[in-house]
Amino acid sequence: MDIRELLLKDAMIMDMKASTKREAIDEMVHQYFKAGVIDDEELYKKDILAREAQSTTGIGDGIAMPHAKDKAVKRATVMFAKSATGVDYDALDGNPVHLFFMIAAPEGANNTHLQALAALSSLLINPELVAALKKAQTPEEVHQLFADAEAKKEAKEKAEVAKEAAKQTTVKVDDKPYVVAVTACPTGIAHTYMAEESLKKTAEAMGVDIKVETNGSEGVKHRLTSDEISRAAGVIIAADKKVEMARFDGKPLVNRPVVDGIKKADQLINEAVKGNAPVYHAAADEGAAEDTSANGTVWGEIYKDLMNGISHMLPFVVGGGILIALSFVIEQYFGGAKSLPFIFLNNAGSLAFAFMIPVLAGYIAESIGDRPALMPGFVGGFMATVYSGSFGGVYVANVMTNAKSSAGFLGGIAAGFIAGYLTLFLKKLFAKLPKSLEGMKPMLLYPIFGLLLVALIMFFIVNPIFAVVNTWVTAFLNHMGTGNAVLLGLILGGMMSIDMGGPFNKAAYVFAVAAFTSTKNGDLMAAVMAGGMVPPFATAIATAFWPKKFTDDERKAGITNWVLGFSFITEGAIPFATADPLRVLSSCILGSATAGALTQWWHVSVPAPHGGFWVTPLASNPFGYIIAVVIGSIIAGVLLGIWRPEKTNAK
Repeated sequence: MDIRELLLKDAMIMDMKASTKREAIDEMVHQYFKAGVIDDEELYKKDILAREAQSTTGIGDGIAMPHAKDKAVKRATVMFAKSATGVDYDALDGNPVHLFFMIAAPEGANNTHLQALAALSSLLINPELVAALKKAQTPEEVHQLFADAEAKKEAKEKAEVAKEAAKQTTVKVDDKPYVVAVTACPTGIAHTYMAEESLKKTAEAMGVDIKVETNGSEGVKHRLTSDEISRAAGVIIAADKKVEMARFDGKPLVNRPVVDGIKKADQLINEAVKGNAPVYHAAADEGAAEDTSANGTVWGEIYKDLMNGISHMLPFVVGGGILIALSFVIEQYFGGAKSLPFIFLNNAGSLAFAFMIPVLAGYIAESIGDRPALMPGFVGGFMATVYSGSFGGVYVANVMTNAKSSAGFLGGIAAGFIAGYLTLFLKKLFAKLPKSLEGMKPMLLYPIFGLLLVALIMFFIVNPIFAVVNTWVTAFLNHMGTGNAVLLGLILGGMMSIDMGGPFNKAAYVFAVAAFTSTKNGDLMAAVMAGGMVPPFATAIATAFWPKKFTDDERKAGITNWVLGFSFITEGAIPFATADPLRVLSSCILGSATAGALTQWWHVSVPAPHGGFWVTPLASNPFGYIIAVVIGSIIAGVLLGIWRPEKTNAK
């Protein structure tokens, strides 16, 4: 496909007015909407902002490539936009961005479109094209510049193919150093192919032969063969997502973020060619994919591992919790505890709950130690649900508190991390075994030693300690007075708005889930659910009663947030918080804290871990639940509406 078919003339912006990153995104998305490329501005903008939250698409040299692939896109398109003054876009080199290429790809886009997008990405590596585009004045001139660049690139590729064919017929071995590389980014649309082109271009200038495999939205292209990997002096992984790693066992391997493949290609190639990179060792049982992100902090990795467990656990919590709550309704109003509907719903929900902590622990462990850690993690999580008062546990737990409790949710989290890191230890311990014994590791050594060590640690250390902690927490929650409950509800409700889906929000939710699983009491679930519903409702109220203070896009998002708030989807307020964090977050934190505190003041309990107002019939005080959310939302909405300055150019 010709690149010019994607570069629609009526979608171009030759004189961008925006001066900030958010204004630039708003202007480009609105232009797409006017050109008929997208039919839902908010959905597409949400995905664009989500991609920017992962890492900036301002790649440097005055270029930005924001991109998204979703159902709002009607046809694959690339928007060209030019800013004469430049926009502060948080670019990697810190310089203003003058050229924008906003890529829109529809869901289910075929390979032809994606290949064209990849070709565009590779063309932008050419500095001559970039310089010419900065001077372009008309859409026709932009089209012609891309046509010329594409023609030159095709001629160059034909020459490379001919050169490679000539190589195959000659007996003489090329003296050039040879390396292989893999590029991948989370969306697989732009950075993947720009890193590929940068590595190839830099390698050519350095006199190095290279083959680059791309893991993009169109799948794996130019897959590396075992012969190519064997022949290579080193391997370069420039990726921000999982790629196949076990095949590189025994090779010097450079592992960096995908942006380094674009901006630091010479460093990566030098390191791979000179053999300075550490040698990669893959266990025989290693899975096909391994997380290659190289820029995470220790706490970031811990958070990622915890969230992996929680994300797998939540379906068990939500499904089991709601079925159990429905069984209580059946018991109270439709036949009592001996009725068949009650028995069925309660048993089904309880069975789902029984898997909750083992699944949590298993997938925390799997995130750390891959598949060999999954089984020890599951078993450790199950042990955390079992009463600890026997053998070693009876002395510690019963002497200290006379507790007859399991380690519970907290013990399950500990089990997951212990199983994961023990598996990493076992991999290093058995790394020196002879190759002939490699097959024993996944089938014999990891299962036996992993289970044995996790069971010993859980039985004699974790269970006794966390049984005591769990007993204390349960006792506190069951016997705390109204004042303490209100204070705790205020804190948890406020935390739901601090980062709206981030670590603080998740910490509050996890604490409420832990309390719910320990005590079967939904008091704190009511607090976090009420607190989490306030931000979308608050932004909906503010946009409805102070419309002149918001853009047209924000007013549309406000309408959507009525539904999101009703459903306990806090993330609906994120676009507002991103654009105006001080006013939005401050208002919402006050409103959410108020709502959380009121649920505890009015003794509201919601025996379901999700659902928002949809689970109101299950609440112990439905009226108090609704009023708490309404009051908190009005406080936050009015504060935001009054505090927000009026837009002079809302559109």
